[in-house]
Amino acid sequence: MRLPGSLGPLALLLGLELALGRGQMTSQYCGPQGQAEKLQFIGLGKGRWLDPQARPPGSLDPLYRMVRGFLDMVQLNPFPEGLIRVALNEPSLVRTSDVVRYEAGYVVCAVIAGLFLLIVPTVGFCFCCCRFRRRCGGRVKAEHKSMACERGSLMTFLLLITLLLLTGVVCAFITNQRTHEEIGPGVRAVPGVLNSLQGLVSDVPQELQAVAGQFSIPQNQVLEELNGVGANIGSTIHTQLRGTVYPMLASLQRLGQDMQISLDHLYKINSSTAFLQAQQEPLGSSLQDRRQKLLSLLQDAQCQGCASALNHARLLELGANFSQVPSLNSVLQKLKGVPEANFSNMVQKDNSTFNTLPVLTTLEIADTVHELKKEVSQIPEEVRTLSEGFPDSEAADRWRQALAEAENSSRPYLHAIQRYERYRWIAGYVLSSVILLVVICNLLGLSLGLWGISAREDSSHTEAKGEAGAQFLMAGVGLSFIFSGPFILLIFVTFLLGGNIQTLVCRSWESQELYQFADTPGNLPSSMNLSHLLGLKKDISILSAYQQCKEGAALWKVLQLNGSYDPEKHLDINKYTARLREKMRNLEVDMSDLNLLNEAAERDLEAFRNSGIEKIDYPSFLAQVQKPVVQVDILKLVKELEKLGQAQKESALGQQLKQEAQTLQTLYQEKILPQETHVVTLNRSVRALSASSSRLQMVVSETLVNTSFLKTELPNRAHWILRNESECFLNREMSYFSQYMDWARKMVTEHIATCQPLSGALDNSRVILCDLIANPWNAFWFCLAWCTFLLIPSIIFAIKTTKHFRPIRKRLSSTSSEETQLFHIPRVTSLKL
Repeated sequence: MRLPGSLGPLALLLGLELALGRGQMTSQYCGPQGQAEKLQFIGLGKGRWLDPQARPPGSLDPLYRMVRGFLDMVQLNPFPEGLIRVALNEPSLVRTSDVVRYEAGYVVCAVIAGLFLLIVPTVGFCFCCCRFRRRCGGRVKAEHKSMACERGSLMTFLLLITLLLLTGVVCAFITNQRTHEEIGPGVRAVPGVLNSLQGLVSDVPQELQAVAGQFSIPQNQVLEELNGVGANIGSTIHTQLRGTVYPMLASLQRLGQDMQISLDHLYKINSSTAFLQAQQEPLGSSLQDRRQKLLSLLQDAQCQGCASALNHARLLELGANFSQVPSLNSVLQKLKGVPEANFSNMVQKDNSTFNTLPVLTTLEIADTVHELKKEVSQIPEEVRTLSEGFPDSEAADRWRQALAEAENSSRPYLHAIQRYERYRWIAGYVLSSVILLVVICNLLGLSLGLWGISAREDSSHTEAKGEAGAQFLMAGVGLSFIFSGPFILLIFVTFLLGGNIQTLVCRSWESQELYQFADTPGNLPSSMNLSHLLGLKKDISILSAYQQCKEGAALWKVLQLNGSYDPEKHLDINKYTARLREKMRNLEVDMSDLNLLNEAAERDLEAFRNSGIEKIDYPSFLAQVQKPVVQVDILKLVKELEKLGQAQKESALGQQLKQEAQTLQTLYQEKILPQETHVVTLNRSVRALSASSSRLQMVVSETLVNTSFLKTELPNRAHWILRNESECFLNREMSYFSQYMDWARKMVTEHIATCQPLSGALDNSRVILCDLIANPWNAFWFCLAWCTFLLIPSIIFAIKTTKHFRPIRKRLSSTSSEETQLFHIPRVTSLKL
């Protein structure tokens, strides 16, 4: 048997949950699904941006610093603003004395180069003539005690100079190749830089149109999510309400079942009571007749052993008096027609309706979603005019025309630079190779000479090794004299060009003196008015424009545009989003179909609550059902009479006793046993109903209160969930538009309508010219000059060392030449002082 005692706490918990749920309605909560996805937009404006150039640190950095330090000592004068102004405006008025005064350091270097060019080849020519007449150079005439020390010192100094030459020529090879590798890409990058800058202003409207076109990305995302908004909101409502609805429906189903059980018990009590009351009087008459008959038989003097049966017969009368139980008519009258509703079907229908809530929500908000889609599909006026609002500019035409002319006019010069650079590269390799040959000759000469000297200890030696070593050294001397002129000429030309680029251009460019010079009125001719060509605003200098562009300033803040341009005006879509919010707030869901308790069921519960079933006097029923229907055990009395009938000597008396036993048996079967069965039924129903009626009445009352509360609370809570979900959905969709606005704002101000490519192009140009080209160019002539000037001590020590490698010859007569009168002096093992 099911007892509904657990329904009361459950109903209480439901009421508490709903009360807590109402408290949550004051705040908005969006779960993980309320977070917007990250939209991917196509980057724009980078097509005309140049990758920033930078010279990576390398092993040649100390050499570059050394060269720059040397050039700073050569050119101590500051930037010649006045001289360059005169040269640009009136070239004929440039005075040679001013140029010489500014280039004093280079003039000194030119004098040194001229002296080198005059003296070294002249000395070489004289030396060749002298050697041709065999009057200089030659050999050691006689051994002396300090010859070994002198020879060792000469060889050591020559070896050190040769190693320094080797180091210099290796650096010359590296820097010569590095210069060639950097000049080619640097020259080829110039047209690309100029072509990229041509679109700095003119390409802006097209790129702004492309930015406006990408508004379709958040649009499509919102339209896609609008397709499932109804199902999502319905599912959320279903998910958040099912914790309340499902338990309530389950409790209603159990309550209906328990109420039906209680009604069944009530009707059984009523029917059993009516039956017992109807059968009580006939049974009492029959028992009275049987009692009198038995008493007369058992009190007969001939009846043997009838005392016990006589005592039992005296108890043959009714035990319970069912006429004393209370009437149920008033309760039954109030419960007439109950149950009117089918609680099982009602719960099944409510459950089905609740489970179809996502579909119903989708259908109910379909019209509003359609209107939202129409609204979202429209492009805001502000975004559509994003490119149209950018003003046309005469400065853009001047800018594009000037850069196009510069590109066309620079191409012949760039081709010439590449051609002459190839000649310089070949000449550099040839001359560096000559120095390398000198180094090789020195090393071979030293090796063979040292081998020849050590072989003099052997009496069977020849002088070929020492002579070969001397010849190698003299070959190196000859190469040094022959190529000293081309060396110094190449060095001075590259030095003059590279040094002036470093000191006149790169140094002032890095210190921004060039920008200040261009900003000073009158320094540039009218045809080279950079502010006019670049279309800068009148109150902005070139240096200020460069600094602002480097910081990412917008074009309209630097250039003269025909009108103002404010991207924020074109990226303000508040009106557009306000209309979306207004339409989104029109979403409504009708929860009237979800009626947990229909009218019939409500009437049943009201009737049950007002029936007074808990007020029935159940103790009166229990007091009677606890009594036996007959005070004596009829079946036991029947058996006892049957035994007495068999034990009597008087056959007539025994037969009468048996007949009375048979009559009592029949009476038991026909009247007493049915009443006992009804008493058992009455007892079970009374006990069950008395145990459950009070608690069931409390559950019914609480259920009526809770269902009445839910009848208004569920629509309110569903409405709050709808508002919360629609607000979360709206915030998510607005975040897509916010992502677009942030991206568009950044794209317009930092990538499209920005003059930062201009400052980047200037920085790249400086890095390419000064760091990537001028540094290895200057390092090349520096290394070549290093080697060239080291050739002088190399020549001196090579000539002096040569004497010690040749055989020692002795003059035989005063009239004979030392070269023709040969006499080999044997080795000297020791010298006596």
